[in-house]
Amino acid sequence: MIIDLPNFIQRERKYWDELDRFLKRLENDSFVALDLEQVERLHYLYERTSADLGRVNTFASEPEIRGYLEGLVARAYGEIHEIRGKPHRLDPFGWFFRTFPRTFRKHLRAFGLSVAVTLVGCALGGGALALDPGAKSVLMPFEHLQMSPQERVKEEEKAVKDRLAGHKASFSAFRMTHNIHVSIMAFAGAALRGLGGIVLLFQNGLMLGSVTVDYILGGETKFMVGWLLPHGSFEIPAILLAGQAGLVLAGALIGWHRPLSLTERLKLVSGDLVTLMGGVSLMLVWAGFVEAFLSQYHEPVLPYTIKITFGCVELVLLTCFLSFSGRTKEKRQKDSSTVDE
Repeated sequence: MIIDLPNFIQRERKYWDELDRFLKRLENDSFVALDLEQVERLHYLYERTSADLGRVNTFASEPEIRGYLEGLVARAYGEIHEIRGKPHRLDPFGWFFRTFPRTFRKHLRAFGLSVAVTLVGCALGGGALALDPGAKSVLMPFEHLQMSPQERVKEEEKAVKDRLAGHKASFSAFRMTHNIHVSIMAFAGAALRGLGGIVLLFQNGLMLGSVTVDYILGGETKFMVGWLLPHGSFEIPAILLAGQAGLVLAGALIGWHRPLSLTERLKLVSGDLVTLMGGVSLMLVWAGFVEAFLSQYHEPVLPYTIKITFGCVELVLLTCFLSFSGRTKEKRQKDSSTVDE
């Protein structure tokens, strides 16, 4: 029986407020995961508040406090004894701005390997072309890359007329589907324990390195950067992310002596793979749009300085997005590992 009700409320209020904060965090984020210590704390707060409710019920003159505690206990009961999976709200903005970059950072080692393989290809492709210009036909199979950089630049810069007039949408769609196909192939290479994806990343690196060196040696660096950077600042990272997803899948298929079945390993990474490839698709849609409406136009129609600046801004924004977006929530989850007393 409560002898001093005001003193009782003052003493117990901090536990009620702590439980309320705990429940709000669980209700606002259906993806939050509690460790054993947090679960025990939640259960303790629930039991203590339930006991307080039983004691307050003896005071018929305190309906406001009783109603507050009844609501608090009911919410806690629902969180603790819920056996159904929480419904996942469709939240595309939350997925893109939080889940996608956090998933990318979760598998940074796989991304690092994807970048390393591509850079090795770039170095070998550029070195081979610098040592043997005759290797151009092998390293760069596309017809428009076979002409000398000077000829290509001269041809592009004299085309004052809009050559994509009436065809921008179809060209953009073609580039999107082509690049998405390449990314899916890089991802699907995981079926060969990652070797297929590594080979594709290496081939892309060979071609990228050889094209870069070809235009630099030809004295057309500015044209090359203005041509590749606007769409390449998203297209190339997207392919690297597809390679990252393929390597994550390959790791799950191989297992690396982990005491889990193949089904369990695939289940652990399935959500991350869907997230990574979904992000890759969106990045390639943007890259295709930029390539059709910006990258294909050169001086005097569009100054290279504008194109290069645009590409640099894109690259900086993408880097910041993948590096920092969603970190506030990550920090909040870490800080909440110990609930305020």
